[in-house]
Amino acid sequence: MGLQGVKAVFFDLDNTLVDTAAAGRRAIEEQLLNGLPRSLKVVSALQAKQHCGEGEARAICDRVRAKLLRECHDPATTCITELRISHWEEAIQETLGGQANRSLAAECYFLWKATRLRHLTLAEDTRGMLTELRKAVRLLLLTNGDRQTQREKIEACACQPYFDAIVVGGEQKEEKPAPSIFHHCCDLLGVQPAECVMVGDSLDTDIQGGLNAGLKATVWLNKTMTTPLDTAPVPHYVISSVLDLPALLQKMDNKINTNLETGHMPSSNE
Repeated sequence: MGLQGVKAVFFDLDNTLVDTAAAGRRAIEEQLLNGLPRSLKVVSALQAKQHCGEGEARAICDRVRAKLLRECHDPATTCITELRISHWEEAIQETLGGQANRSLAAECYFLWKATRLRHLTLAEDTRGMLTELRKAVRLLLLTNGDRQTQREKIEACACQPYFDAIVVGGEQKEEKPAPSIFHHCCDLLGVQPAECVMVGDSLDTDIQGGLNAGLKATVWLNKTMTTPLDTAPVPHYVISSVLDLPALLQKMDNKINTNLETGHMPSSNE
């Protein structure tokens, strides 16, 4: 597949190429069910060291899940590991009362984290799509987040071989949606912003960032096909599955070729 005008595609990682949210949910659920040996379960640690029942353990896990959904992390001021240990510490104390137990909270966090990483996988059909797409364009992984956390995810899902470059926001001066990180990506690949496409699930970071940086196109991955707020950034294209991307790029390419043949160049609204 050769593409006219597109030389590079930038992909977001979390909830775009890998289902991080689902992996986190499964990690919590496995701590409560029989998906793990007892020695690897949060519930077992809580029962042994805090003498709590399974119902209380479930309540603790539910509280942690809620804290993760509300989480705001500034890597410049807070270590992600310390923050997430605090989630467990607070959840244990809110559920059981008594003195804070930092060591137990840390044990619970690392058990949950190991289980989540085990569930972070790059699906076989996604691997195939990236392999084929890379024959036509250069591919770059662009992910926001804490350096250690994101590098661990990248290692866990073994996605490095599918990309020409990987950029982690926590390793840069600015993260998405700042134009600087997108321009850094362009420099790494030796391409211009107008030759690049950004694909991601976040309107606020992936789409707004691509627009800020003047990329050729932004593609919003909207798995549930929800209606965005009126104030949200407007992507150039919307897909419900990342596997729909090659067909979309081909459609874009056909449109460009048609316009070249007729001498008509499309406006930004076409």
